[in-house]
This record gives sequence, structure tokens and C-alpha cells, in this order.
Amino acid sequence: MQLLEQLTPLSASILDDLRRIVRVLRESSRAAEQEVGVSGAQLFVLRTLAQPDARGGLPSLTLSELSTRTRTHQSTVSVVVKRLVERELVSRAPSPRDARCLQLRLTKRGQRLLERAPLAAQDRLIHGIDRLKPAEQRRLASALHELVAAMQLSDQAPVMFFEEDQTAAHEPRRERKRRESARPQPE
Repeated sequence: MQLLEQLTPLSASILDDLRRIVRVLRESSRAAEQEVGVSGAQLFVLRTLAQPDARGGLPSLTLSELSTRTRTHQSTVSVVVKRLVERELVSRAPSPRDARCLQLRLTKRGQRLLERAPLAAQDRLIHGIDRLKPAEQRRLASALHELVAAMQLSDQAPVMFFEEDQTAAHEPRRERKRRESARPQPE
């Protein structure tokens, strides 16, 4: 294994760029959690559901359509949607065209939350990737696949950024609220 002192300038440059990307994603997720109480991944899904359809209204999307729009595996986005439905920020109803399919829609409560929410860093990341020329996108995809394989991570499920930390992110806030409510209140 290569020691940090032995990093080539190119390796150091790659690490610095990855650090920049991860930092902005982490900070975005923290800001969303602090400002509106949802993770960055949940905010990204809400923003995706808030993008107007061809008629200018809020779309009703299937899980598959939402997965495509968020560029995330369906099983991963399903976990995020479940949390949003539990918080009544997204509604789930049978499709009028096919009752086997569920339609997801942003609720009024979800719309109000978005009005005061910060931007999701995932939007910046996707926008940046989309701005690359197709050949650059292919090179980047190939290099990232090779890096993941070299790190022996190919069997890891790709989850939305920082969504797996959602339970841990809520613990300190719950604990803080419990302590604050236990304090004697001024009369």
C-alpha cells in the first residue's frame, strides 16, 4: 500500500478534487438537515419532484421515473421516498393508468419545506457532469469504475450521498432536544 508521503503530484491533485466534491456534498447535507430537517439526499428527491412537468404543473412520478431523474438505483431512492412519505412531504397513490404502479407527488407540506430549503449539492454535481463533453464523461466513468474496482468496492450498493448517515444525524439533535426540555424553564 502506498504511503501518503509517497503520493505523486497527480494522485494528490485527484485526492484534493475528490475532497472538494465530498466536502460540498457533506456541507450541503448538513445545511439541509440544520435548516429544514431533511438530509441532502431527501432534499434532492424533493427538488426533483418539484421540477415542473411539460404542462408546468408538479409531476406525478413512478419510483422508476424518479430513479431515472435522480440518476440513482431504484432500491436506493425507494428508501429515501419511504422516509419522505412518513414525514408527509411526499404522497404515494396508485396510478390512474395502472393500479400496480404507485405515483409519487410532492405534498403541500413538501412544497413549503422547499421554499425555505438550501440548494442540494447533488444538483451542482449532476450539472457539472452534464457540462462535460460525452467523451470526457466516458473517460470519467471508466476511471471511476476502475478506481472502485481497485478499492474492491464494486460489490457495494451505491446509496445517495450521506443518506446512510440519516439515523446518526438525527441522534445528536434528539439528544439535544431532550436535554433542553429537561432544563428548568424561566417563569
